[in-house]
Amino acid sequence: MRGIQVSQYVKGPEELRVTELPEPKPRPDQYLIEVHAAATNFFDILQIQGKYQHQPPFPWVSGAEFSGIVLAAPSDPKSAPKFPVGSRVFGASQGAYASRVCAAEHELLPVPAGWSFTDAAGLFVTAPTSYGALVLRAGVRAGDWVLVHAAAGGVGLAAVQVAKAFGATVIATAGTPRKLEVARQYGADHVVDYRDASWPDQVKKLTRGRGVDIVYDPVGLVDKSTKCVAWNGRILVVGFAAGKIEKVAMNKVLLKNISLVGIHWGAYAKFEKQTIPVVWQGIGRLIEQGKFRGTVFSDKEFVGLESIPDALLALGGRETWGKVVVKIPQSGQSKL
Repeated sequence: MRGIQVSQYVKGPEELRVTELPEPKPRPDQYLIEVHAAATNFFDILQIQGKYQHQPPFPWVSGAEFSGIVLAAPSDPKSAPKFPVGSRVFGASQGAYASRVCAAEHELLPVPAGWSFTDAAGLFVTAPTSYGALVLRAGVRAGDWVLVHAAAGGVGLAAVQVAKAFGATVIATAGTPRKLEVARQYGADHVVDYRDASWPDQVKKLTRGRGVDIVYDPVGLVDKSTKCVAWNGRILVVGFAAGKIEKVAMNKVLLKNISLVGIHWGAYAKFEKQTIPVVWQGIGRLIEQGKFRGTVFSDKEFVGLESIPDALLALGGRETWGKVVVKIPQSGQSKL
């Protein structure tokens, strides 16, 4: 097997190397997957630097999100395996930046009909985060105005699609003309450049002074968003891509009856397992209805394990949109 193993923390992705490694040995409850595509995430960069909250003991193979084909099912399952050998699956498990990875059944889902491995590889983290935030936590419904920050990012494009699928009017913010264009291509009704300090006023103008019903914020723009949220509005705290944890004056929350609502999708596996299949069923319906599609960055293609450092550098440099996914050709497959 080939993969990117981390034996000591590195300063950045440029120090990562692909090497020959022993074949992974799945636990009795794990599947063995042949990886055909691997998605990149900001936490992958933090993890190789030793800055993430989950740091495996050395040595470990980096990467988390993937898609591929089942090579072996659990040897000691409590029930019949859900995914027989040959199944096309996607999921998340430590060690995705390799030609093979092990994963438990709850970490896997079937690749949607008609979806490529490349599109499916970037689905496991972004789609449920955005669906869970907007549908479960904020109760999005037809007629709502939804403001999506960093709308051209992975969770952002997922949020745009989910909001539109439920009948909302979407205002998307982004920081470059290309990213604003991408947000429109995925369904945003209006776009606003948040490098312009007047963006809250622009949002209010678009809503004829009323403000938006829901703010989806993976950046850290809660305080400024209070200026353009409507009475009884909900502000979803999704993340802090800007790099700092905000402090918000609570009088602003009180005066407009604002609800500040957190979403920590990863914690549902611990605190609310029963909700996970409900969310994926909802996402599945949107896919079947043609209301949700893959969000893979397509301005540049990344092929082969050797291209993962470049993919991570592009992601970390904010040069990309959507999900940056690396195709992993297997033996006998062309890199072209």
